[in-house]
Amino acid sequence: MKALTAAQVEAYRHDGFLFPFPALDEGERLACLAGLERYERWLGTPVPRAENKWRTQPHALLPWYADLVRHPRILDVVEDLIGPDILVWTGTFFIKEAQSPTFAAWHQDSTYFGLEPYEQVTAWVALTDASREAGCMEVLSAHGVLRQMYHSALRLENSINRAGQTITEPLHERGAVTMQLTAGSFSLHHTLCVHRSAPNRAAHRRIGCGINYIPAHVRPTGPVRMAAMLVRGRDRWGHFDLYDPPTVEFDTARHADVFERYSENYRAQVERHERQFAPEKA
Repeated sequence: MKALTAAQVEAYRHDGFLFPFPALDEGERLACLAGLERYERWLGTPVPRAENKWRTQPHALLPWYADLVRHPRILDVVEDLIGPDILVWTGTFFIKEAQSPTFAAWHQDSTYFGLEPYEQVTAWVALTDASREAGCMEVLSAHGVLRQMYHSALRLENSINRAGQTITEPLHERGAVTMQLTAGSFSLHHTLCVHRSAPNRAAHRRIGCGINYIPAHVRPTGPVRMAAMLVRGRDRWGHFDLYDPPTVEFDTARHADVFERYSENYRAQVERHERQFAPEKA
């Protein structure tokens, strides 16, 4: 173990989440915020108002985000959960403006990813305080039984998630844990972890960076040949086309390729999920 105790690993296996952990010192955090400011100046608009593609796969576009996904304090914790050969599958900005109605309904990250086995873990890094008031994540313990649940892509208004997806089978919400994070810290949740977040009622932007890590042996189930970034260890399986971290900001050609593959797979997985669960809905 590099960062976790056996008890912490067991807690993660049982609940499907674990928090909080320190990631960034103040200088690193401010550097990330400065990078985000440059990015939004380049976009000409805040990330939440930009096209969806500009909030997804930023580690293929922004060197500072690529540095974040390779931060050793994050990777040491992730390695204790999924092993030493680690890929970044996707990254996403999760930004809620101050006093905004943006929210996320109960959902699981795994639903439209199309990855097997279910071993992906998300590190959610807070660049500003993610308090209850600011609309931090809430999670439900899996109680040792992680399973895929049925979702509908409802295109919910003000949803921070791309498809506005939500779990549409019965769900027991009692015992939800509020994962409050101070700026510079991060949480972890399993791809099958049920979670949501409320609107931001605080006076500051809630800025989070979601980083989806997978062990290199995880494979895509769909027809799309996808891309990933190797951030630790080796890739002995070759399930993804690997790409190097960007060295200059706004490498749009690389980002476009990574994003288009991801989007094509996402659309296919929405359809697959509907087909898979259709008999249960009838």
